[in-house]
Amino acid sequence: MALHANQARARSFDTVAAQYAVTRPDYPPALFDAVEELAGRPLAGADVLDRGAGTGIATRLLRERGARVVAMEPGAGMAAELRRAEPEVPLVRGEGNRLPFAVGSLDVIAYAQAWHWTDPALSVPEALRALRPHGVLALWWNQADISVPWVAAEEERLAPFTRGFPTTVANLFAPFPVRVATREIAWSRRITVEEHIRNLGTHSHFVVMDPAERAGLLGANRTAPARLFADGELDEPYLCGLTVVRPATSQA
Repeated sequence: MALHANQARARSFDTVAAQYAVTRPDYPPALFDAVEELAGRPLAGADVLDRGAGTGIATRLLRERGARVVAMEPGAGMAAELRRAEPEVPLVRGEGNRLPFAVGSLDVIAYAQAWHWTDPALSVPEALRALRPHGVLALWWNQADISVPWVAAEEERLAPFTRGFPTTVANLFAPFPVRVATREIAWSRRITVEEHIRNLGTHSHFVVMDPAERAGLLGANRTAPARLFADGELDEPYLCGLTVVRPATSQA
């Protein structure tokens, strides 16, 4: 079977795995509150697959909520960082288009910042197969909050060099017998300007650039926030978008 078109780009994260682990943002507690609300059950005690687990950011937070987590990650570099961060978590190497789990074996399948690397024609049926009757598929992304002026200006500056992925995904589920609910959570983190630039550098459109072009672009982009935030620190604002999908036959 041919690889999904995005998978080569997805594997590029292996080259920046250590930087990814220390600079990418976490997810706010309100996100997991919303997952529990829409799933109709607590994460504590749930059998959860963190698919596309990367370096284990969501894995750790799901475990802190009491979930029994299995991490699944295709990239060797990312998986190595996850293993260092979460040595007790079962780790499976593989793709979301094919889940090596038995029928009805999972309560939650989570895709944190990772659903766009799958082919929904394959990954949705696989998720529905592996979920228990009352299980849910939970997808979420941190997106830059462009209602904040300096963020909007940065996004506009970088737009010619970046290609995003759609995070409004409810329409992708129209062909399937499912029900879809969404939430959006605003939050921010306090970091340095340099950490902000290093975080940008872990996004796939920068990772696959020529190194000299990437360094030049990120260096030029450092100028504006450095001027705005003279003390070297900023609040990096996000809108965390959540989509929760459940089989239409479930009675939540």
